[in-house]
Amino acid sequence: MDSFPVRLCEMKSLLLFVILFCEGLRLGAEPLPVAKPEEAGFSSARLEQLHAVMQSFTDEGKHAGLVTLIARDGRIVDWRAYGYRDLEKKLPMEKDSIFAVYSMTKLVTAVAVLQLIEDGRLGLDDPIGNYLPQLKQVKVLAGGTADAPELVPVKQPVTIRHLLSHTSGYTYAILSQGTLQELYQHQKLWEATSLTDFVQRAAALPLKHQPGTEFTYGISSDILGYVVEVVSGQPFDVYVQQHILAPLDMEDTSFRVPPEKRARLALLYTTGTDGKLHRTDPILGGSPDAPFPSGGRGLFSTAGDYARFAQMLLNGGQLDGRRILSRKMVEAMQVNQLAGLAKPCNEFREAYGYGLGVEMRTTMSKGDLPGSVGQFGWYGIATTHCDIDPHEHTVTLVLTQHLPFDQHGLFSKFNALFYSSLD
Repeated sequence: MDSFPVRLCEMKSLLLFVILFCEGLRLGAEPLPVAKPEEAGFSSARLEQLHAVMQSFTDEGKHAGLVTLIARDGRIVDWRAYGYRDLEKKLPMEKDSIFAVYSMTKLVTAVAVLQLIEDGRLGLDDPIGNYLPQLKQVKVLAGGTADAPELVPVKQPVTIRHLLSHTSGYTYAILSQGTLQELYQHQKLWEATSLTDFVQRAAALPLKHQPGTEFTYGISSDILGYVVEVVSGQPFDVYVQQHILAPLDMEDTSFRVPPEKRARLALLYTTGTDGKLHRTDPILGGSPDAPFPSGGRGLFSTAGDYARFAQMLLNGGQLDGRRILSRKMVEAMQVNQLAGLAKPCNEFREAYGYGLGVEMRTTMSKGDLPGSVGQFGWYGIATTHCDIDPHEHTVTLVLTQHLPFDQHGLFSKFNALFYSSLD
């Protein structure tokens, strides 16, 4: 009996060792299991060609650095870093470098909104004014000048569905012109100090067109971020952290980059008139010190973290036994909400429609080849892209930090080489 306390202490010590050991394994593990290319149906030789072309983008001074990641059947097949995250200091790009993913945030915001719909706290066709009274009186611009705009009433209210599918009529100043652009610039949306302030400024803006009639890319997801905040009763970033990022172990994804991680940031570059790369400032409030979390463009993330989010969607809403969305809701995300409109594709690519927060491919007769009908994902303005292909069971990520968007055709080159490497 005298030895029982000793044995108990030994057992506790062993248990503590096992816990710490397992925790250490978890922290040091890859974001997804790893497979050799041939095990996952890829040609190593063709992937080497992909590596050579990606490397050429940095060697030729088109991009300072970039990261690519390919996963199939939930396993990472290829994950490479090229060039520099800080060109001036010659700090190499790393696989865990942190990127401002800008509009790739929209997918995360859409998932947050769809979670609230699944919880019965939101309705897909609910008028936005039910939750944000300041947007009840929105009107459509019919003409006039910025000083004397001609406005007409909406024929139907803006709904949650319209915001998720970018058919609300809200736009961006940088994608507008004339009177509408002047009105958007006057509101100085990106100088807002909070989501409340942002939406209050947006309340003074007219719509480009009647809700539900066409695709217009804009601030819809930013407004949805505030909807999440109002309906959940939590700050938008807190909700996203608790219900999406933490369950998916996306430890390097956030709306503000903490000081201890700033050294891992990939810096933003542009090609100057001299043909050389130059540092440039973030746009649209895309700073690691942003005053408020934006649902349309605010997240910073890594290739590994975002691959876990994308894999969750490919898996039908769950990863590692943790369910984020139901299988049927993920299916609903991928239904083209533009199908019944005069133009059933989004304004950027004729081969793609737009669902509830994601772009999806609807035809192989147009657009980049090869590919698959049904592949879905989205981009970020600083030249980032996530693509999910249910037909091939793949997730791909291409991340750099460059303006203007995809200036040197990085994505089409990657797309051709990636699909050609499938054995």
